[in-house]
Amino acid sequence: MTTTSPPRLAPLPADQWDERARSMLRGHVRLADRYLSGRPDAPPMPNVLGILGHHTELAAAWLAYNGVLLEQSALDARWRELLILRIARRTDSAYEWAQHVRIGAGCGIGTDHVAAVADGPEHPLWSPVERLLLTAADELLDRYRVTDATWSGLAAHFDARQLLEILFVAGSYLCLALVFNSVDLPLDPGMDRAAPTPPQKEEQP
Repeated sequence: MTTTSPPRLAPLPADQWDERARSMLRGHVRLADRYLSGRPDAPPMPNVLGILGHHTELAAAWLAYNGVLLEQSALDARWRELLILRIARRTDSAYEWAQHVRIGAGCGIGTDHVAAVADGPEHPLWSPVERLLLTAADELLDRYRVTDATWSGLAAHFDARQLLEILFVAGSYLCLALVFNSVDLPLDPGMDRAAPTPPQKEEQP
């Protein structure tokens, strides 16, 4: 979802973070000192961090947990990013989509594959294992459970740690998409708008 109206909950600017929140960020984010420096050439703080700045305890727990999925993962980064992109596409999360189109590019997910995410697991571009991952994402969103057939297929390719990560990645990025959509989180400056984006859905009454 994109919007031209002000966000419901605006990201907390770096100059409004108290010392406790700053210390928390330094413990979890490598670029924290640059974001918080206040220098004219400082990079803008990503809006996802700005939202977490409103709740230090939640931010600390989430960043530690999400760091495991991103930096200590048993799952190949390309597979993780395909899962996230499908969740972002299905939930119309413009922020999550734009962010992970960029991250996915670093994992070898090119423009053709990004476009194919929108078409889902039936697109002919996918390998068998990629098709299983996208199917699992859809089933979790539609049924809240991976079907027996899909689970059997996944279990033939992935070990127990990887199977758990598939579920946790899908659930975690669904959670983030719900937050981003509900606070109307704006895109970061410079986020790539050229990639295919989720279509707008009409607001439900």
